[in-house]
Amino acid sequence: MVRIEADALRALADRIGGSMAAAFQRAVELLFCCAGRVVVTGMGKSGLIARKIAATLSSTGSPALYLHPVDALHGDLGMVVRGDVVLALSASGETEEILALLATIKRLQVPLIAMTGSPASMQASSTRASGNRSSTARGSTLAAAADVALDCSISEEACSLGLAPTASTTTMLALGDALAVTLSEKRGFKEEDFANLHPGGKLGKQLARVESLMHSGDALPCVGPQTKMPDVIYEMSRKKLGVTAVVEAEILVGIISDGDLRRLLEKRGKDVLDLTAGECMTKNPQTIAREEFAATALALMEEKKITSLMVVDGSGKLQGIVHLHDLWSTHLV
Repeated sequence: MVRIEADALRALADRIGGSMAAAFQRAVELLFCCAGRVVVTGMGKSGLIARKIAATLSSTGSPALYLHPVDALHGDLGMVVRGDVVLALSASGETEEILALLATIKRLQVPLIAMTGSPASMQASSTRASGNRSSTARGSTLAAAADVALDCSISEEACSLGLAPTASTTTMLALGDALAVTLSEKRGFKEEDFANLHPGGKLGKQLARVESLMHSGDALPCVGPQTKMPDVIYEMSRKKLGVTAVVEAEILVGIISDGDLRRLLEKRGKDVLDLTAGECMTKNPQTIAREEFAATALALMEEKKITSLMVVDGSGKLQGIVHLHDLWSTHLV
């Protein structure tokens, strides 16, 4: 059964790269130029796939919503306005609830993209793609009414009875993903854009920025180069991060860590207490910008075998500190 669905996907891929290439690109252009939202609709199993496609479009930079065709017939059609694009899913292309929406869609002059399994639908879309809207073009009612008709036809369902939507819904889902991904690439959608749209859950935490995790203000351990070591130790103990920044005129000039302090005590004993922070600090410490991802901070810590990074701006001004412990909440550690 899985092989039947896999075969359907291979056939879809061949169509996208071949007979359906022009229609697919036209659909992408319509979605790219959409000034409003992509309104995705479908009934039954196609409706469930439509919900997923709307969610994928929204999460990849193309505002979209799912509109239940029955709810649309009872008032929710007001959600569709000029500037939107409608993406309608129907395996047969003859779903009554969707066809009932066509008059309003046409009245609003909203572009319509159809995803249908009606094998003849591609003949109609190919005719439209060439600019000829001849009445000899045939296909399902939905395909014939659409500005672009995308072929989701399959040779057979994976269901042993050949009835339950299986390979057909898998094909629709894959085609929706192909549209969403192609569209996001065309928009120049980047990793940081994806992060901004996924602030919650594990994914959002993994895409967190350093600035959302770093310690700053009163929580930032900080001393001057002339600070005596007893006061340095007090600052480190009070802020409980096992490290302190050494700052001169707001510019980071060095750090002192618990490890630095232990090594100094082993080497010089109690004489360390007579020294200043400037005499004990490690110069040119590892730093990171506040706009970087938490994953980048973790990778740098692992590479340098350290447990904290100083956060600075382009001029070297200290802005905060991010510790390995802060990354635990992101599930990266």
